[in-house]
Amino acid sequence: MRLATRVCLFLAVVLIASTLRAQPGQRQGKPKVDPRPNVLFLLTDDQAPWALGLSGHPHALTPHMDALFRSGAYLPNCFTPTPVCSPARTSIITGRYGSELGITDWIRPGAEDELGLATGTPVWPQFLQDAGYQTALIGKWHLGTRPHQHPTKFGYDYFLGMTEGGTRPVNPRLEVNGEFQIVNGFPPDIFTDEAVRWLRLIDLAKPFCLCVHYREPHAAFVPVRDEDWEPFATLDPQIPNPDYPKLDVPRVKKMTREYLACVHGVDRSVGNILGELERIGAGENTIVIYSSDHGYNMGHNGIWHKGNGHWVLTEPPPATENVPKGQRPNMYDHSLRVPTAIRWPGVVEPGTIVKETVSHLDWFPTILDMAGVTVPNDVPLRGRSIVPVLKGQGRDWDND
Repeated sequence: MRLATRVCLFLAVVLIASTLRAQPGQRQGKPKVDPRPNVLFLLTDDQAPWALGLSGHPHALTPHMDALFRSGAYLPNCFTPTPVCSPARTSIITGRYGSELGITDWIRPGAEDELGLATGTPVWPQFLQDAGYQTALIGKWHLGTRPHQHPTKFGYDYFLGMTEGGTRPVNPRLEVNGEFQIVNGFPPDIFTDEAVRWLRLIDLAKPFCLCVHYREPHAAFVPVRDEDWEPFATLDPQIPNPDYPKLDVPRVKKMTREYLACVHGVDRSVGNILGELERIGAGENTIVIYSSDHGYNMGHNGIWHKGNGHWVLTEPPPATENVPKGQRPNMYDHSLRVPTAIRWPGVVEPGTIVKETVSHLDWFPTILDMAGVTVPNDVPLRGRSIVPVLKGQGRDWDND
């Protein structure tokens, strides 16, 4: 046999063998994709359920939030155990009451240096990180400002945002790459852009957990971007109880305009993040959770704000022994109830409404259950997984 013929036969055999090895399901040169679901946790600050178009508010412009709530399960009876920032966030990340961990009010920077999460406190991001998830927190932390209380000590590979309770509504002071600096722009846009950048940098063959904790719609509500303010600039908004005795109606209407504009800016940002999930091909394998740390009053019950509310009256009641003038601590429904939705493609049917009572205490066991991560028996939890409820298997769920 001539040399050229033998070479051709050899090359043909090699080609056939290579083809057989590269059958579907055994692609060469591509890493195997981890089938575990990604988690995108979107948390707003001070957002009430009534501030959604979905809830029937005549002026709320929240098309992206509304679409998200309709794309999976809407949980209208989700509550925070404590309607104040830091203890509410404590429950979200630990599955325990803030009072168990010494966090009963919002943490004031510098006033209580050691107040916050203690080293070694079990938190669900740490369990996801230990299980191989890529993790990031972008936005508000508010669970301690000391080095040992930093988000990267509690399961997050990456952090950009504010460890303190708040910042300005424009050109905020944020921690970026471990250093504090002024970042030009509006917080919703800054956090969303950073979330998109992080999603484009990670290895999509591995599962990720991205937590985006918006500053908004926390006061101060304005300034906001012109496009977010324009629909509300001249609005004469409906308010919940204009006949409440001595209610400062002009002030309530002004704050309502500003608050709704602030929410509208977050809605635009939510749409951008969800759009990025689709762009990178992660939409179908990402569980999207949306909630707020607690609710909000805007003239309801004669007050504005949350659990540590303030009277919004022309003549506030006098101070008492324990409550300064102008303040109105409360546990009203508008302070406790939070807007909550879960989109879980392939598991939760769009349009599902979960009427069972759930709370922030349930996120720890729920998220780990979704990810297939076992919670050790020695981890103290006050909540339980709502996965059976989401799947329609929660007939024995206790609503009390």
